[in-house]
Amino acid sequence: MARLRNAPRHRHGVKVALLSALVVPMSLLGACGNDDGGSDGKVTLRFSWWGSDTRHAMTQKLIDLYQSKNPNVKIQPEYTDWNGYWDRMATSVAGGNAPDVMQQETKYVREYADRGALLDLTSQLQRTIKAADLDPLVKDAGAIDGKTYAIPTGVNALALVASPSGFEAAKVGLPDDSSWTWDDYVKVATDVTKGSPKGSYGTQNMGYSDASLEVFARQRGESTFTGTGMGVSKQTLVDWWTISEKLRKEGGEPPASLSVETQASGLDGSLIGTGKGAMGFWWTNELPAISEALGKEVKLLRVPGEAAASTPGMFLKPAMFWSISSKTKHPEEAAKFVDFLLNDPAAAEIILSDRGLPVNLTARKAIVSKLTPADQLSAQFMDSVREKVAPPPALPPKGAGEVQKILQQINEQVLFAKLTPEQAADEFLKQAAAAIG
Repeated sequence: MARLRNAPRHRHGVKVALLSALVVPMSLLGACGNDDGGSDGKVTLRFSWWGSDTRHAMTQKLIDLYQSKNPNVKIQPEYTDWNGYWDRMATSVAGGNAPDVMQQETKYVREYADRGALLDLTSQLQRTIKAADLDPLVKDAGAIDGKTYAIPTGVNALALVASPSGFEAAKVGLPDDSSWTWDDYVKVATDVTKGSPKGSYGTQNMGYSDASLEVFARQRGESTFTGTGMGVSKQTLVDWWTISEKLRKEGGEPPASLSVETQASGLDGSLIGTGKGAMGFWWTNELPAISEALGKEVKLLRVPGEAAASTPGMFLKPAMFWSISSKTKHPEEAAKFVDFLLNDPAAAEIILSDRGLPVNLTARKAIVSKLTPADQLSAQFMDSVREKVAPPPALPPKGAGEVQKILQQINEQVLFAKLTPEQAADEFLKQAAAAIG
């Protein structure tokens, strides 16, 4: 199994200290097997996820609620951080011992489905897992060749997070995001840097963000991946890295060393989070952490280039997915639990926006008033763009997680001028093709 060592951008900066007193760590459960039921006659379902302390505590509340409504079912929780999750998932699947219900991520659904590790949920969607209220823009994002192997938990969108105070300090007006181009983005970022105190910049480097590349490629009718290989062209990669190169040379983004340092600092240490930058590409569910770090109002802007694009680049992304093991001995009970996670109103009030804004549209509408102001802003933003976005990209092939790592490594070589955009594009396509086989 390919194992990604870097979490997605929407998990950077989250400090994970495992709650051993709350749930049982995955490492202690790897040999437990998929239980047929304990001596008390209950059906036992192993349930695994990754995340922060906050998610662990919240998920335990979900488990307690479900067990109170279904006394014949025992949910055995397993959790870890991002890196540990995929290492252990690879081991448990290889040993035929996968958890019954598992949290899944876009870059790994196809890989696990192709290995026969995930249950085809098509029949369950027809009788047990209610799909009527699931967001039609993303509900089929976990399907492969007409079979559904994963169902989104919720949705996010990529946006340009902007700091109005940063723009005001630089005496630069906020851009019109309904019409701005990539050239406008470069000019605005450069103007902000010129008008800001020394050490502050217009924008954070976007070359680490595979999501910004995906949107940029989709605006040209391409995609980073097809279902079986790479879908982005060399010219698109060259043009994408050229934007970053121009920003760095003209001062719109920081020097290479500071970009690397900032990237490693996560959300709290981001340029916008520290008040040293006016813009940056982030997922909408990252807005609360950025807002808290900055302590000031932020705004969400559409990605540049949408108005002139041949096809919409922006899309609603499944934040993550629920899947069921193909080896489960309790497919019906597992499906009922997934239905609870997706559709139960009380569950939605516990989850709120932790796993993206709910994929259930009725639940999404019901919980908006209970969200933080930052999450409410995210919800409003996604409502404003949902009629103008394209469907999510196809699930990427095996090795997509490794491709993300390759992109970040090559981006650093571009930052330090060790590779030109043309050389970087060639090297990326070469290494990416090897990673996905």
